Amino acid sequence: MMTLYHSPNSRSSAIVTLIEELGADVEVKEVTVRRKDGSGGPDASNPHPEKKVPYLVDGAEGIRERGAIMLYLTDKFPEAGLGPIEGQPGRGEYLSWLFYYQGVMEPVIILKFAQFTHPAVEASLRDFDTMVARLAETLEKQPYLLGETYSAVDLLCSGPFLWLPDMLPDNEAIRDWVKRCSERPATVRTLERERQAA
Repeated sequence: MMTLYHSPNSRSSAIVTLIEELGADVEVKEVTVRRKDGSGGPDASNPHPEKKVPYLVDGAEGIRERGAIMLYLTDKFPEAGLGPIEGQPGRGEYLSWLFYYQGVMEPVIILKFAQFTHPAVEASLRDFDTMVARLAETLEKQPYLLGETYSAVDLLCSGPFLWLPDMLPDNEAIRDWVKRCSERPATVRTLERERQAA
C-alpha cells in the first residue's frame, strides 16, 4: 500500500483531496512540520529528505512535490479520469499546467504575498498580473483548465485561492472557476476536516 505523509492545513491537503477523488487506496500518515508562525517542527517519522509534506511512498519509490505526486497518482489510477495518461489527447496541456503551477504560479503567489518584487524575478518567473492573464485567457473560453472536465490541475492551481482568498483576482472567469473547484465534494470534506484540525 502507498503511504502519503501529510500535515493538516498544508500543501499536502491537495493530495489528500486528490486521493479521495481518485478513490485510491493510500494510507495517510499525519506528521508535524515547521509552520510559518514558528510552531511545529520536523517529524522524525517523516521520510521526506527535508521533513516537508507532501511525501508519497510507493514501495521503494519516494515522490515529493505536489505536481510530481499528482502526475504519479493520476497515471497510476487512470480510470478516475483526472489526468490524461501518455498517448491520450490533452497530455501535453496537462503536463504544462502541472509544471506551470510548480515553476510559475506558486512562486509568484508567494512573492506577491510577501510583497517582494524585483525585475530579475519578474523577467524569469513572470509577475502576478501576467499569471492572472494566463489563467483568464484559458478560463474565459472553457470551465476548466483542460476544457470541459475537471482534472487534477484544477485542484492544484485553484488551491492557493482557497487558502489565500485575498489573493483571488478580480476576474469573473477565475472566480467562477475557483468556486466550481471549491464545491467539489472531496474538496469540501478536506477543508472541513482541516478546519477542525486547526
